[in-house]
Amino acid sequence: MTLLKVTNINKSGADGFVLQDINFSQNEFQKIAIAGETGSGKSTLLKIVAGLVQPDLGDVHFNTEKVKGPDEQLVAGHASIDYLSQHFDLQKSLRVEQVLEYANHISTEEALTLYQICRIDHLLHRRTDQLSGGEKQRIAIARLLIGKPKLLLLDEPFSNLDMVLKAILKSVFEDICEKLHITCMLVSHDPMDTLSWADEIIVLRDGKIVQQGVPRFIYQQPVDEYVAGLFGTYNVLSPALLKAMDVDGKNKIIARPEDFRIVKKRSECRWQITDVDFLGNLYEIKLKYRNHLVRVTTTRENFKPGDKVELILRGRRIY
Repeated sequence: MTLLKVTNINKSGADGFVLQDINFSQNEFQKIAIAGETGSGKSTLLKIVAGLVQPDLGDVHFNTEKVKGPDEQLVAGHASIDYLSQHFDLQKSLRVEQVLEYANHISTEEALTLYQICRIDHLLHRRTDQLSGGEKQRIAIARLLIGKPKLLLLDEPFSNLDMVLKAILKSVFEDICEKLHITCMLVSHDPMDTLSWADEIIVLRDGKIVQQGVPRFIYQQPVDEYVAGLFGTYNVLSPALLKAMDVDGKNKIIARPEDFRIVKKRSECRWQITDVDFLGNLYEIKLKYRNHLVRVTTTRENFKPGDKVELILRGRRIY
């Protein structure tokens, strides 16, 4: 069932357009991530969906009801949509339980379940100035969830969190969707955080949607180098480089490092390994042939700088 429909959203700023012709829909319980470089319009779009920023043109409908902007109603926002800013704040010198009690309109049993889902039930007696950044964020999310929203919008939720805290927060989001039956949408300045979480990714550039699809499609078949670069290391293989790899091709090919296989042969090889970097669960290998450079990843350990090898391309990313 379609929960949210965004139609022809346009928004201009002091220096020109911030958003242009934005159209997409979100089904109930579908997890959507909005990705793009800084200044691409991600946060503005999220605020328009929340009813906190007035679009110049276009409409947002939630459950077929129009989401009014701040110019159309006295109090900005929508009763069933909650938005967590990346600059959220908790009142200082209060215990966590006090912060949550001030907004609590649910039963004790429901509140305990909510605190457990947000992984904050052990923090209730602490003061807000004794919390880590990740703990404060989970408390801010819990405070919003007390209002029982149907759609939760999260602006840069993984910002400034280490790998452990990111993993906890992703698990919290999974439980929010599954156990509380709340639909989530988020934006991230680091799209790599979204690949394992999202059902669908929308990529913005200069206020326009440049690609939209499931994470695997976005990663493996980026429409251009901008999208490819957002989601990790990539190689652009020119027709000349393809010819050096015995591959026919008249167009550029975008290839991820894992799209190659390194082969050692007894006969003369063309590619020389220049660097081998250990990355934990794999090795990143840099290779050179004449003026061509390629990055490849492998789990094999038997390569060292100076080795001569051959490369086999296993996948193609054409644009």
